[in-house]
Order: sequence, then C-alpha cells, then structure tokens
Amino acid sequence: MKILIADDDPQMLRALRITLTAHGYEVVTASDGKAALDAAITTHPDIVVIDLGMPGLTGIEVIEALRGWTQIPVLVVSGRSESWDKVEALDVGADDYVTKPFSADELLARIRALSRRTPGVTDHPVVTFGEVTVDLSARVVTRSGAAVRLTPTEWRLLEVLLRNHDKLVTREMLLTEVWGPQYTTDTGYLRLYFSQLRKKLEPEPSKPRYLLTEAGMGYRFSSR
Repeated sequence: MKILIADDDPQMLRALRITLTAHGYEVVTASDGKAALDAAITTHPDIVVIDLGMPGLTGIEVIEALRGWTQIPVLVVSGRSESWDKVEALDVGADDYVTKPFSADELLARIRALSRRTPGVTDHPVVTFGEVTVDLSARVVTRSGAAVRLTPTEWRLLEVLLRNHDKLVTREMLLTEVWGPQYTTDTGYLRLYFSQLRKKLEPEPSKPRYLLTEAGMGYRFSSR
C-alpha cells in the first residue's frame, strides 16, 4: 500500500516515513500543498496523510482539490486541536483527524481503519427509497431525477446508514466513523446533520420515514 505524507516539518516527514516504511508501507512525501497535489496525481497513493498548516496551498485547500476528482482516504495529522479546525477539515472531505502529538500505534490503527472497506451493501451499490436514489459507487444522490448536493459529512453519515440497512447504528459508531473517537459524546453534531439530511431526502422532514431516530440509542435506515 502506498501512502502520501504531506507536511512542511522535515522532522515529522522523516519520522513518519521511517515508521510507515518499517511497517511495510510504500511512502511518498511532499513538503508543501502544491507538491502534495502533484504527488497525488502522479503517484496514485492509496491513502493521503496531510498536515493543515502548509505553505502555498493549505491542507484544507489540498483536500478540497482532491475531492474534486478522487475519494482517496485522507487522514489529517495536525497540531491544531480546536474543534472548528477538525470540523472544517472533515466537512471539506477528510476522513479522519489525529492531533499532534500522537503515538505511532494510534497512527497505524487509523491507517488500517481507512484501508478497510466498509462492509455492507457492496453487491448492491444503488439504493432507492421513496423518490431518492443513491449510487454508493459513484457517490451520486438524486431525488425525483434531480441531483441532490450533500456535504462530505452528510454523505458519510448517509453512507454508514445505507450500508447498515435496517440495523441500529449507535450514536457512538456514527461519531467515531465520521468525526473520530474523540467526538463520541458530541451528539449535537448528529442532530444538526440529520436535520439537514432529512430536509434534503425525506418527503416530510418533521416525520421521517427512512432516516429514523432510535431514541437514546442512535439511528436506523429503513426503506420500508
């Protein structure tokens, strides 16, 4: 597996390269945003590990550019610990966020998690409910034939539910999958995003038929 590491700190680049190489990963490095984009285009990595505060293009700008043409997993590794930095990175398309300093074991666990395919409806990548059709492979949502624009966070929440059809997905699982394990008590995020999803996808957002709340436990997708 090939991993692209983008960070303007030479010592961090060297440490990550040594650690990941020692665990059998092929590593490509970049020291600024433009170089990171160029490397992503030319080397086709399987995962991108990126810092936010880089010269030229910031990490946020790189993620936005990547999401214009690829859904490659992106792991942010940053010294910024404020919640809004994490939310912004995840909203523009990052898949996970680790705050510096971190242990090598934690980083490797996050990379392993990103490298695993999400189980579920992989044999049936198109899901239809009501007037909505979701193509999980193409990451396209339509309602009555018209495209529906979802934010990256809204998409990830919807995807987790669809891939667990008719199963309870706990709040903790959703928060961990979408925002990371440090957010397992931040249920306000879920209420906000599910409200937005229902406005876009439900016939009557105030009386959801498909994106259901299981009081005190989590959420469930049902197409019935």
